[in-house]
Amino acid sequence: MADVESVENLRAAQKILRASLEKSTAISSKLDEIGPRLEDIRQRLPSLEAAIRPFSMQKCSYFAIRDQINGAIGPAAAVLKVYDIVRELEESLLYESCDDLPAYLSSMKMLEEALGFLADNCGLAIQWLEDIVEFLEDTVFSNDQSLLNVKKSLRILQELHEIEERAHLDGGPLNAAFNNLETEFRSLLLENGVTTTTCATLLPLTMPVVQKLQAIAGRLDGDYRLEKCIVLYIEVRSLNAVRSLQALDLDYLEIQVTEFDDIQSIESHIDQWCKHLELVVKDQIELEYKLCNDVFEKIGSDAWKHCVTRLAEEFRLISFLQFGRNVTKMKKNPLKLLKLLDIFALMESLRSNFNRFFDGEACTDIRTLTRELVKTVVNGAYEIFQELPCQVEMQRRFSPPPDGGIPGLVSFITNYCDQLLGDDYRPLLAQVLKIHQSWNQDVYGDGFLTNHIIIIMKEVALNLDAWSKAYEDICLSYLFMMNNHCHFCQLKGTKLGDIMGDSWLGAHEQYKDNCAALYLRQCWGRLLPLISQKGLNSFQESEKKTLKEFNVGFDELYKEQSNWVICDENLRRKVCQILVQAVVPAYRSYMQKYGVLVEQDASASKYVKHTAQSLETMLSSMFQPKLVKKYCSNKHIRFGKLKNLVQNQFRVTLTAM
Repeated sequence: MADVESVENLRAAQKILRASLEKSTAISSKLDEIGPRLEDIRQRLPSLEAAIRPFSMQKCSYFAIRDQINGAIGPAAAVLKVYDIVRELEESLLYESCDDLPAYLSSMKMLEEALGFLADNCGLAIQWLEDIVEFLEDTVFSNDQSLLNVKKSLRILQELHEIEERAHLDGGPLNAAFNNLETEFRSLLLENGVTTTTCATLLPLTMPVVQKLQAIAGRLDGDYRLEKCIVLYIEVRSLNAVRSLQALDLDYLEIQVTEFDDIQSIESHIDQWCKHLELVVKDQIELEYKLCNDVFEKIGSDAWKHCVTRLAEEFRLISFLQFGRNVTKMKKNPLKLLKLLDIFALMESLRSNFNRFFDGEACTDIRTLTRELVKTVVNGAYEIFQELPCQVEMQRRFSPPPDGGIPGLVSFITNYCDQLLGDDYRPLLAQVLKIHQSWNQDVYGDGFLTNHIIIIMKEVALNLDAWSKAYEDICLSYLFMMNNHCHFCQLKGTKLGDIMGDSWLGAHEQYKDNCAALYLRQCWGRLLPLISQKGLNSFQESEKKTLKEFNVGFDELYKEQSNWVICDENLRRKVCQILVQAVVPAYRSYMQKYGVLVEQDASASKYVKHTAQSLETMLSSMFQPKLVKKYCSNKHIRFGKLKNLVQNQFRVTLTAM
């Protein structure tokens, strides 16, 4: 069975092979026929290729620029839409005002954005069209109408691309809008500034006004107009500064002084200067500083500090500082020390303000002037204080007062030193000395100020010792001693008395009483024996002579001492009371004893010149200060030249020193 299937398979395979052979023979016959035809086609291909080449190149060119054309279509379409928006916004800004500032700024911002978008899309479209033109000019389309159309479109886009730049030029819509903002900025400042000259204080601007100024300054900074904005700000606020200063009367700042001028000539001006400078710095420049900071702080530039400096100059700050420098150049005297301490106190109180206001490069001149002023004030105050003992010693050659009163130098120095030791000046003087010490690397110690005051008082004592030798009348010397010891006693409870000590004060109290006793004994003691004789029963020639001697002696003493003074009222009353108690009872007793005899002797009446009551009246009225007596003032003495205050003074040695 298996053999039969194998035979059938072989027969089938034989048939297939025979059929394949027949087909191969037929294909071979056909190829032989086609060969000549293919050769003929091959020979005709070059001519066909030459015929269709131009059409093939044109079609390929269109395919090559298809991407450029598609790329230019999108930006060009956007340009057309944005241009319409730009025209609408320009028209809107033309008729809008800055009254509604937020809306005006919003329109400006939209116009800027639209112009920027227009310029960007024009730029993209121009790039695509430039590539298309370049390509077409190098191909078969160099003279084609389509190329001309593309070039025309390119020129239009280039003109549109320049619209943004032209908008910022003179006559452009954005330039006009920014000019309107500058005008509004100036108007806001003018409308909210000082409008009269009767008020010296500037008022702060309201928050809505400040916010408008901030918004305008920010927009102007975005257009590179910040510098012009600052110029406008300074221009307007400078007008306010000038107006506000007109109420202060600052003509004294123009006064020319020299080193030969006394400070008394401008003392009142210095007081004005202190008040005015404090007002200008703490009120007016402080206000301008805050306003400048508020208006320009968000811009992120330090240019606003230039505004502060320029406005400070308009407030005549440099003139103020120069006036202070001129004061330091004037002639040295004690009053100048006090005024320099006043200036130092003011500059110290303004130090933090100056540090905040003037820390930029634009403030170099002001900072330099300020440092120079403080330096000359400190050095000048130290020099005057240091030289005070020497200045006191130089007055020693002058005469003591002829009336036995308190020498001007004594009153001056005690009041002056007490003033330096007071709460107002002592901290300032101590600080000045400390600063000078640090600058010069000197070592004074904590007690330098008080020790120096004690040295000054010792020089006063030496002066008094020298003056004490000028009196020829010992009675006047004792009177003078009473006056001055009493004056020193009255320093108890004062700052000067505290540093001199209780023992010093107590010694002068004792000396005062001793001098009073010596005065009474030395001056009036020789008269009392004349009216103290006893045992006389008749008014003899000797008694007449004695009474005459008493009258002459009393009249001479009274006449001589009528020009003497006791400055302290209590001391004067006490001395007069002692005189009355010493003289009047003795005289009354004398007259009572011899009164009958005088009545019996007609010639004796001419020897009786005074009554007990008239003596009492005369003695009680002695030593009265004149209405104007510069030597007896225990109050504050106006500081002048020391040599003019120390004239005609006295003789005494103050061992209590």
